[in-house]
Amino acid sequence: MSTQPTLSSPSISARSIATAEAHSAHNYHPLPVVVATADGAWVTDVEGRRYLDMLAGYSALNFGHRNPRLIAAAKAQLDRVTLTSRAFHNDRFADFAAQLAELCGMEMVLPMNTGAEAVETAVKTARKWGYRVKGVPDGQAKIIVADNNFHGRTTTIISFSTDEEARADHGPYTPGFEVVPYGDLAALEAAVDEAGENTVAVLLEPVQGEAGVLVPPPGYLAGVRELTRSRGVLFIADEIQSGLGRTGATFACEQEGVVPDMYVLGKALGGGVVPVSAVVSSREVLGVHRPGEHGSTFGGNPLACAVALEVLDMLRSGEFQQRAEELGEHLHRELKLLPASAVREVRGRGLWAGVDIDPSHGTGREISERLMARGVLVKDTHGSTIRLAPPLCISKEDLDWGLEQLRSVLAG
Repeated sequence: MSTQPTLSSPSISARSIATAEAHSAHNYHPLPVVVATADGAWVTDVEGRRYLDMLAGYSALNFGHRNPRLIAAAKAQLDRVTLTSRAFHNDRFADFAAQLAELCGMEMVLPMNTGAEAVETAVKTARKWGYRVKGVPDGQAKIIVADNNFHGRTTTIISFSTDEEARADHGPYTPGFEVVPYGDLAALEAAVDEAGENTVAVLLEPVQGEAGVLVPPPGYLAGVRELTRSRGVLFIADEIQSGLGRTGATFACEQEGVVPDMYVLGKALGGGVVPVSAVVSSREVLGVHRPGEHGSTFGGNPLACAVALEVLDMLRSGEFQQRAEELGEHLHRELKLLPASAVREVRGRGLWAGVDIDPSHGTGREISERLMARGVLVKDTHGSTIRLAPPLCISKEDLDWGLEQLRSVLAG
């Protein structure tokens, strides 16, 4: 735990932010903090102020900043070879593919770099499976998705987004998707049946992170699994944010006893060190790809594989899943005690929560800025919601200190 040192001068941060504003296009709306160093659950800015990171890179930093095991794995690989492209084999790739497939209970892996690339790969795979295995007429494949989804920001992905801020002015949009309400099994069944044999996949987040950590109704994921299996449709689980320990299990789907046909993974798979993503599925599904039909220069590179292998080894111990479960129970107990006048709703699973702020106490952005002033970093979404997703290595003492700052901000 730490307290904030007195700010002597904002000039270094101000200059850095001004330069960034002048020379970088707008995409995110970052909080006005300029991080210089980090360790575990804490970051330090260019003026020496310390902050408790309660966002963890949207779950990319599940194992904390500069986790010693991951840094050691990266440094060791940097001294050997970093990139070969997939034109050649490298000596880390086979173990990475085999061990990730084993962790997922699957057979094959197709590596990429970013989460959006992995989702694009899943979409391409589902369509190709539909045409080559299911016998869907060319160009007629349909994928069912949920409203309030966030699967990335590529042209295809935003084509089925319901977030107009992400979608507007990027048309024409990619066809082949049907959007239904998240958590509504009857609506999903109707959409699957309406498209009939042309339905190739249902693509869902087991917990919707960007939407404000929305958890589906009990039994929903199990119902999706039963529905897709009975209709001969692939169930694709986007576990980029929810997977690899965040919810208290290796995968959020596990908490309903569900195994999808395809996992889409990213973020924490690279340990916050390098971008690593992957699609993991059966031989029947991923086997539809033939040499030259899909690829990535950096996907499966030796440096990424070395770091990801260490991530997989850490997950096999179960330590981080257990921490997320135990600290998550504590987190949600404490959040339930926040004043009802300030908080409209709290949702979440494991060490992950969305807190809807009553407008009388400020917007999500304003609450985030007030927390930043007290040494805690979170991020708002959809106007009134703040997300809490600290590294899974956070201590209970630090977590409690961060929650105390939230209580103080809401009381004020």
